[in-house]
Amino acid sequence: QVQLAESGGGLAQPGGSLRLSCVASGNIFSINFMAWYRQTPGNQRELIADITRYGATKYADSVKGRFTISRDDAKKMVFLQMNNLEPEDTAVYYCSANIWETGGSAEDYWGQGTQVTVSS
Repeated sequence: QVQLAESGGGLAQPGGSLRLSCVASGNIFSINFMAWYRQTPGNQRELIADITRYGATKYADSVKGRFTISRDDAKKMVFLQMNNLEPEDTAVYYCSANIWETGGSAEDYWGQGTQVTVSS
């Protein structure tokens, strides 16, 4: 069974940095698209960064220039480096990946989420 697990969330001061990590586990044949989303209470989950298997990246305007997504396919991991954090970045952050399970088909998987709070 494929699973995603995030880590690295917590409390940061405005202007500070955090690095989120997400590791995939299970019977994985290949990992295609990987992404980070975030969600605040009462709002829909928002796509903030994604990366293809070839390393092409895209960012939401709200995080462009401050956040960097990267991946390590050997470790089956995706990262989100968050710099110059703002209180508006406070949210639960989720990683997502399109994963081809060995002997199965490609499906989208989600982590359980990690809380990021930006406050002085």
